[in-house]
Amino acid sequence: MILSGNEIKQQLGGNIVIEPFDDNRLNPNSYNLSLHDELLVYEEVVLDMRKSNRVERIRIPEDGLVLTPNQLYLGRTAERTETHNLVPMIEGRSSIGRLGLFVHVTAGFGDVGFCGYWTLEMFAVQPVKIYPGVPICQIFFHQIHGAITEYSSAKYQHNHDIQPSLLFRELAGDEADQQMQLAFSGERAAR
Repeated sequence: MILSGNEIKQQLGGNIVIEPFDDNRLNPNSYNLSLHDELLVYEEVVLDMRKSNRVERIRIPEDGLVLTPNQLYLGRTAERTETHNLVPMIEGRSSIGRLGLFVHVTAGFGDVGFCGYWTLEMFAVQPVKIYPGVPICQIFFHQIHGAITEYSSAKYQHNHDIQPSLLFRELAGDEADQQMQLAFSGERAAR
């Protein structure tokens, strides 16, 4: 079952955190999240799953930036979200999709317990001009049944920036994963 907009608002400060929150972005069964003012693009011609691929940071100027086709752009939401006891998901807004802009290539499915900013995998069908702060996607929430184990991976949890793929850490094996978990634990203890 998907939460209504009224239920999203009722659960703010408990199972749902959206910072900052604006009543004007609340929809009948979702909430519009906006685009931050930076993007990452991979510098590599061939992306290697087993390696950390180099990225370049691009600022989106107030007067906009034209995205070109056949280029993956990684962005992020301006809002930080936190979800407990619900499954968060994002989808592109229909007005954005009608411009031929995909805001998440495949990763719109969130995990119970995810806390952080949503990284957007943006891809344009044809050249399209984007602007910082534009409502780019919508978050919605599913109820979950059964015992819950919240997401706690050090890979993307509690992020503060755009997150390129960290799959290479998984592929490196248990030792790298243990190092990630230790780093994550230390970062949480420092807060």
